[in-house]
Amino acid sequence: MSESRSEVTTGEKITSIGQFTQAWSRWRTTLIAILALLCILAYLAIQYFQLANWGLNPNWPLWVALLVGGVPLVSELFLGALKFKFGADLLGGISIIVSILLGEYLAGAIIVLMLSGGEALESYALSNASSVLSALAKRLPSVAHRRRTDKHDSTDIETVPLAELRVGDAVVVYPHDVAPIDGLVIEGHSVMDESYLTGEPFKITKTKGSSVISGAVNGDGVLVIEATHVASDSRYARIMEVMQESQQTRPQMRRLGDQLGAWFTPIALLVASIAWALSNDPSRFLSVLVVATPCPLLLAIPIAILGSISLCASRSIIVKNPVALEQVPSVRTAIFDKTGTLTYGEPTLTKQVVAPNYQATRILSLVASIERYSKHPLANAILKAADLEHLPTLPANSVSEEPGKGLTGFVDGHCITVTSRKKALENQASGLSNMPETSSGLECVILLDGTYVATYQMHDAPRADSKAFVNHLAGNHRITKTMIVSGDRESEVQYLAEQVGIGTVLSQQSPEQKLQIVRTETKLAKTLYVGDGINDAPAMMAASVGVAIGQGSDVTAQAADVVVMDNKLAKVDEFMHIGRRMRTIVLQSALGGMALSILAMLAACFGLLNPVSGAIFQEVVDVLAVLNALRAAWPPKLLSDMH
Repeated sequence: MSESRSEVTTGEKITSIGQFTQAWSRWRTTLIAILALLCILAYLAIQYFQLANWGLNPNWPLWVALLVGGVPLVSELFLGALKFKFGADLLGGISIIVSILLGEYLAGAIIVLMLSGGEALESYALSNASSVLSALAKRLPSVAHRRRTDKHDSTDIETVPLAELRVGDAVVVYPHDVAPIDGLVIEGHSVMDESYLTGEPFKITKTKGSSVISGAVNGDGVLVIEATHVASDSRYARIMEVMQESQQTRPQMRRLGDQLGAWFTPIALLVASIAWALSNDPSRFLSVLVVATPCPLLLAIPIAILGSISLCASRSIIVKNPVALEQVPSVRTAIFDKTGTLTYGEPTLTKQVVAPNYQATRILSLVASIERYSKHPLANAILKAADLEHLPTLPANSVSEEPGKGLTGFVDGHCITVTSRKKALENQASGLSNMPETSSGLECVILLDGTYVATYQMHDAPRADSKAFVNHLAGNHRITKTMIVSGDRESEVQYLAEQVGIGTVLSQQSPEQKLQIVRTETKLAKTLYVGDGINDAPAMMAASVGVAIGQGSDVTAQAADVVVMDNKLAKVDEFMHIGRRMRTIVLQSALGGMALSILAMLAACFGLLNPVSGAIFQEVVDVLAVLNALRAAWPPKLLSDMH
C-alpha cells in the first residue's frame, strides 16, 4: 500500500512509563558493561605502557568500574537477597566485595563486566513488547477514505484520520488495501484475505451485505463498507489490547542458572562461615568465596546458549528468546494452530462424489474449463486436481460469476454451474436425490444443464510431516498432551485432528479465547504453542515456548520466542532437540564446575588453598566448563528423529 502507517489509538495506549523503565534498564546495564570493559582496557594499557612509573596509579580505572558499575549491581543483588531471591548472580556480587577487600580490583572489574553484560544481553532478548505492538499497528492504515455525505456528488471522497470515523460512515476500500475498520459491504464485489485474523485458510468473497473485519486485505475489487464500529472498538483494536495484556501478564520463567544458584549460594556461604568459625581466620572465609565464585554458571551457561542459538540459525531457526531453549525440554503440552501450521493453508480436492451414469474425469474436465476464469478460493483446488489427472481444459464461453450464485459457463455445448448445496436446493435442480449428505470441510455442487451431477469435497490438506511430528512427541519429547486450538470450523478441525492423531480439539476460537486456553494449560504444565497468524500472537506470548512457523506475519514473528523460517515442522523438532542437548551440556558444565568448586571450597576450609591459589584453580575450572559449553555450537549427527 502507498498509505503511510502509524499506530492507531489503541496502540498509543501503551504505558509510556513502563516503556521508559524497560528502556532505561537496558541502557543502564549496557552502559555499565561498556564502562567496565573500557576501564579494564585502560588498566591493561597503564600496565603495558608502564604508565605507573609516571606516578599514575594503575588501579584508578578499576576503582571507577567498581564504584560506578559495581555499587549499583551489588545493591540490586542484595536487595534481591532480602526478598529471598538467591540467584547465581548473588555470589558474583559477594565476590565483588571480596575482591575489593582482598585488593583484587581487576577480578572485581571482570565480575562487574560479566554480570552487567549478561544482564544487558538477556534484557534485550526478552523485552520485545514494543516491537510486537509496533509490528501489529503497522498493518493497519492510519487514514481511511470516507465518502462524503454533505455533497450532492456521492462519489466525493475525503481522506481522514482513522480516529475520525464514526459508525455509519461509508468507507471506500481500494484494491489491495487493508480494511481500516469493521463494517458491512454496501457496494462492490471483491475477495478478502482474513487469514491473519480469523485463522481461516481461504480468501472470502465479499459482496453487498457481507461483513468486513478490520485488518483484512482486499483483493482486486473496490468495496464500499458501512462502519459498524469505531476504530477503537474494531476487531483489530481488540486483538492489540489482548496483545498488550498478554505481554504485561506473561509468566516470567526462572532461569536455569538461578535455579542452580538458589542452592549453591547458601551452601557456599555456609561453608565459608564454618571455615571462618573453626579456624578463627577471616582469610579462610575469603578463600572459600574466591573459589566459590560461580563462573561456570556465569560463563558456561551463556556460552552454551549462544552456541545453541548459532546452531539454530544455521538450521533456519531464529531463537529470539534464549529462555525458550532452556524451557523446551520441560514442555509437556503441545498446542497447535491449524491453518498454516499443521496444514499448508490451501484447500485440496479430496473427494468427488459423482451421480450415476456420469464419468468423474469428464465432469472434472468440464468444471476445470470454467474454473480457469474464477477467483473463488476453491477454484485453484479444482484446477490442481484436473492437472494431476492430466485432464484437458476445453474452450468456454459466457462465463459469469454472480456474487452468491456461483459460477456458470458453457463448455462443449453444455451449461456448467458450480454452486453451493443451499443454492442448488433453492433452485430445485433435478437429480438432487443423488446428492450425498453434508460432510466435514468445504464442498461445491456441480450442475450439468440444470441437473445435479457431482459434489466436490475439499479440505485444507495436512502437511506431509504433521502426522509424523505429532506421533513422535510423546515417546521422544515426553509430551503428554497435544491439542489443536483453531479459529476454523469444527468439522474441518476435527477432520485434521483425525488425520494427524490429535485427540483434543477446540475450534472456532477467537484470539482472546486462545489466550485464555493457553494460560489455563500453562498453569497445569509447561506449554509449547505453534502457530503462524496474527490471531496466534497473544496465545503464543502466553505459552512457555512460542514458535512461529514461516514468515507469513511479522507480528507473529515478533511475538514468538522462536521463528522457523523453512516452514517445516521438522525444524520445530530440530529446535526441541537442540534445546534438550543444550540443557545437557549446560548441566554438565555448571554442575561439573560447581562440583569441582565444592571440592576446592573444602580444600580452602582446611587451609590447603589460599586466595591466590584458589583463584588459579577456579580459572582452570572455568576453562574446562567453557570448553565443554562450546560443544553446543557443534552440529550433532542427528538433529531430528521423526519417522
